[in-house]
Amino acid sequence: MNVAFAWSLCLSVGVVLLSIIPLTIGRLKAGYSIENMSAPRALFNDLPDFGKRAVWCHQNCWESISIHAPACLFCLITLTDSNTAIIAAWSHPFLRLLYIGAYVFNIPAARGLMWASGVLTTLILYKESLFKLL
Repeated sequence: MNVAFAWSLCLSVGVVLLSIIPLTIGRLKAGYSIENMSAPRALFNDLPDFGKRAVWCHQNCWESISIHAPACLFCLITLTDSNTAIIAAWSHPFLRLLYIGAYVFNIPAARGLMWASGVLTTLILYKESLFKLL
């Protein structure tokens, strides 16, 4: 069994959790406090622009892990061992980390490239594990 897929899954979840940092910074700049915990989304319109992008980025990170996690598990179950899949597995968390920076700092071209590359790495994992299964 190749541990790259387990590491990819763990690191990708870590990246999702790291996306909370710019979101929290944006909320703090908007005046978020312990009193606001009953309705944290109510502050959205008060967030600075980077804070709004951080919210959208964080939501997209959850969407991304929802398709990447099964791909990693599929590779683990099918004992996928191709170099292409291993490179894709290691690339995904790195690309998603760059995606967060590109999204929060409003670099649309880089954001689009990192998003598409991240999706591609996940699709590669599905393809490689399907080929191994068949």
